[in-house]
Amino acid sequence: QVQLVESGGGLVQAGGSLRLSCAASGDTICISAMGWYRQAPGKERELVARITSTRSTNYADSVKGRFTISRDNAKNTLYLQMNSLKPEDTAVYYCNADGPRRYADCSPARNGYPSWGQGTQVTVSS
Repeated sequence: QVQLVESGGGLVQAGGSLRLSCAASGDTICISAMGWYRQAPGKERELVARITSTRSTNYADSVKGRFTISRDNAKNTLYLQMNSLKPEDTAVYYCNADGPRRYADCSPARNGYPSWGQGTQVTVSS
């Protein structure tokens, strides 16, 4: 019910910045929260940042103060602004949407949730 399309990944030097974008379509009104996850080679996938429908945010300790998650509801787009990038940030980054919200127009069925983007590679060189 929710489709996600990511963009913005690439190669950047340490100390540089990138902004990831995730365009959501479908039943966007029913999304309860969105987030960015990442997975480095040989490691498990981890939550990087999360934002709820009320714009409450949560960040992994490793990115606090450097990354900012935001959403533009008018454009149905999620962003991750990444500053002061470190080689340790190198990973495949995935956009995620969870739901549904408890809302009259949203079915309580969880079919299609969570939804995931295809992943985008972020590589930070030293």
